[in-house]
Amino acid sequence: IVDRIDDNKDGYLTTEELKNWIKRVQKRYIYENVAKVWKDYDLNKDNKIAWEEYKQATYGYYLEEFQDATDQHSFKKMLPRDERRFKTADLDGDLAATREEFTAFLHPEEFEHMKNIVVLETLEDIDKNEDGFVDQDEYIADMFANEEGGPEPDWVITEREQFSDFRDINKDGKMDKEEIQHWILPQDYDHALAEARHLVYESDVDKDQKLTKEEVLDNWNMFVGSQATNYGEDLTRNHDE
Repeated sequence: IVDRIDDNKDGYLTTEELKNWIKRVQKRYIYENVAKVWKDYDLNKDNKIAWEEYKQATYGYYLEEFQDATDQHSFKKMLPRDERRFKTADLDGDLAATREEFTAFLHPEEFEHMKNIVVLETLEDIDKNEDGFVDQDEYIADMFANEEGGPEPDWVITEREQFSDFRDINKDGKMDKEEIQHWILPQDYDHALAEARHLVYESDVDKDQKLTKEEVLDNWNMFVGSQATNYGEDLTRNHDE
């Protein structure tokens, strides 16, 4: 894998080469994921997935068979949410998703035109009092459930400060859609670049800003836990990039 990441074959991995590789691995994972489920939904084999096909394959059984009121309730909430996301992904509006449109439906965070949906769904998940905003307690409750009712751990106190100092930009005590987008989809943040910089920083023993194969192998556990190896999965499979 180190040899494949080394684009210009000079024996060193640069931050740029690592960044490009991580993006490629991420993209491959997404398209493989779509390919894996495609046949489950494309029931009439026309190489498109109609909304009706998806709905039937995902919800058909439950909507007909489930009598439990709580199950019915959760499925009835999920169905319109899925339909809204499907229609946003379906750019030509024919209610049948091409492979690219279906990819946007399953992985909306990767597509520019799906950003509003990602923000909206995040808001709906965290906004328990349904006032259209995320307040500090809702923000904390999403990551920490204080079941014992004891004192909050230090990291939670830090997160509260993060909320006040950085998340709540206009200082009105809550996050609106724009602030949520700023939080989960920051414009000036490149995940692949951040990961690449982290890998170089942690493994670059001689501090020359690039990695030799030895430096990578000496810090193999860092790479096994990173996107560069798809969290170790790529080490156990043979495939061409």
